[in-house]
Parts: sequence; structure tokens; C-alpha cells
Amino acid sequence: MKRPQFTPEKSCLLAVALSGLIIGAFLLSNLIRSVDNISSFGLCSLASAKARAAADYDATPAQLQSILHYATSKIVPQQSLAEISVTFDVLKTRSPCNFLVFGLGFDSLMWTSLNPHGTTLFLEEDPKWVQTIVKKAPTLNAHTVQYRTQLQEANSLLKTYRSEPLCSPSKAYLRGNYKCKLALTGLPDEVYDKEWDLIMIDAPRGYFPEAPGRMAAIFSAVVMARGRKGSGVTHVFLHDVDRRVEKMFAEEFLCRKNLVIGCWEATGNFERYSC
Repeated sequence: MKRPQFTPEKSCLLAVALSGLIIGAFLLSNLIRSVDNISSFGLCSLASAKARAAADYDATPAQLQSILHYATSKIVPQQSLAEISVTFDVLKTRSPCNFLVFGLGFDSLMWTSLNPHGTTLFLEEDPKWVQTIVKKAPTLNAHTVQYRTQLQEANSLLKTYRSEPLCSPSKAYLRGNYKCKLALTGLPDEVYDKEWDLIMIDAPRGYFPEAPGRMAAIFSAVVMARGRKGSGVTHVFLHDVDRRVEKMFAEEFLCRKNLVIGCWEATGNFERYSC
């Protein structure tokens, strides 16, 4: 993931805004849960329902750590506030939910905090970077991923994937699909066994020829979304859409018809799809 430089003034403003978002998410989620709890009990159980609702106002460890971190740290997330808000707007209506994030970084604690009582799982290519981040934020659920692609293969992969039947939309799957190079085959079972409500693609690296590129991440996210059996849609968020490979693979697999918010809508290099 990229690590851009921010001026002290911008970092301070973004940190304050993020703390506000996390506190707001905490209050909103607990308000919804407390109303649901009270409405599910009869009058005879009203006292116990109120006690249960009060207990639901306890902040999660990740939320408390996140508020403290962003309120006191000069290190802020890589995405802009406008880009973060695109995902946050969906989380406000879907949380608690299953949220899969390709990439681990300075924003990971924030994403976990904005999905309280849900499942937020991070997939990262660099094991040393995983150790660095998790050491500072042990509440994060992160796994290392090995990619079988390189950025310099992007053009050939786009040209040849149709010749492999197990890469076709009707037959594609992920676990054990070694014939399709775009399929992520070595993920933890949890990734394959869950249906993901939100998938964010902000990794792996894709800015030098030997980097894995995001071709397999985009393809695999679409396979997960199309395999959904539950109600609703899967929201897919793609960062760095100003880059050629991200743009090509988004148009090929995520499809323009599924685009909800484009990068031209004051969101920076960020797009949201509903698949």
C-alpha cells in the first residue's frame, strides 16, 4: 500500500475527522442494537432488555484503541476523507457485516472500528508488514497472501484468460482453482467460507513490473460477489483507479453497469461497485 506524505495541518484535520467518524459509528451501531433488543422483549422482560441494551453501549477494544490512536498520532490513513466516506456511507447501513479488505496499513484499525461487532479481515502480501501493523494493533484480523501474478503480466492475462474454461464467469471458483492464474487459491478457509458484504481492494502493490498487481484481487472479488447466495449485493470498492491496470481490469470484470460511484464524483482515485 502507498504511504503518502501529509502536511501537519492536513494530518491533524484528517485525524480529528476520523475520530469523529469512529465515535459516530459507535453511537449509531449501539443505538440500533439497543432499539432492536428492547423491541424483541415483552413487558415482563423489559427490565432485562434495558440491562442488555445498556451493556451494548460498551465500546469494542478496537474502537477504543482507534479513537486513542487517531486522536494522538500524526500517522493517518492513506485514503482521503472523501474516499473514506464512500465506504463509511455503506457501512452505516450494513454494519455489523462481513468486510474483506485487500491491504493492511495505517487505516486498518479505522476500518475494524467502523464495523463494530462485524467481521473485518485483512489480506496482505508482506509478512513483515503484517507483523509490524499487528504488533501495534493486536485486535486486527490479518493474514498473509501469496500472489501468482506480476504486474508485467497484466496485458497477457487479460488477453488469454478467456481461453481457460475455469476462468470463465460461469465456471470460475477460487479454492483449488490452479488452472486459472487470476484465482486466489491460497487464502484462509474463512475467506472462502464467508459471504462478504463489502470488499475493498487497496492492495497488493501495483506500481513496478515485478509487483503482484491487483489483477487477481479484482478477479477474485468478482467471483466472490457473483457466488453470493444471501440477500442483497456485494459492494466492491477499488482504490487507485487512475492507474492503467486497475482501470482495465475494473472495466473487464467489475463492469461499468455495476458502477455506483465513479472517481470523477469528487471521491479521488476511488470507485464503488454493486455486484
